[in-house]
Amino acid sequence: MKLNRLFATSILLGSSVLVAQSAMAYGQGDVFFRADAVKTDMTANDKYDGENTWSGAIGVMPFDQLGVELSGTDKDTYTTNTGDSFEMAQYSLMAQYYPLGGTDARVQPYAGLGATYFDFGDSSLLNGTRSFESKQWAPTAQAGVDLMITDNWAVNGYAQYSDLDVDYNQGNERKLNPVTVGGGVSFRF
Repeated sequence: MKLNRLFATSILLGSSVLVAQSAMAYGQGDVFFRADAVKTDMTANDKYDGENTWSGAIGVMPFDQLGVELSGTDKDTYTTNTGDSFEMAQYSLMAQYYPLGGTDARVQPYAGLGATYFDFGDSSLLNGTRSFESKQWAPTAQAGVDLMITDNWAVNGYAQYSDLDVDYNQGNERKLNPVTVGGGVSFRF
């Protein structure tokens, strides 16, 4: 009996996706939400390993081809084989350009520029003798694409780079330059 329900539900969902009319691109006045699974790697000299985490975003389209997005990630722990470790969360404010905004295109590429606020915690560096300043800003660039499935739902993928020279509490700095890659779903209304 459970198998029949699952099969019927699958047929219903599949049919609704196929029956959906041509999806309109993002346009002026749209508001959207994104939920993504993300992975951040540091492009600095030291290799910091982190886990996959979650990102959420809310955006608005004041014009057909221009959007503004505020996003944030869950705090993640990064470690090296030398024992250095720190926690970091990112919050980005981006201005985004959608070259196909306002058209009937199902594929919606975008590029963004903005700034990212980094919140560091529990940093233990250089055998516990140093730590990072807890809050720092960095310029950020982003490129991504949404594939519209229906008028409201899309699958999303993006990459984001921040030029981050993080300061130690005791002076000096270290380049981290995080690259975040994510994928998930978008919903607009």
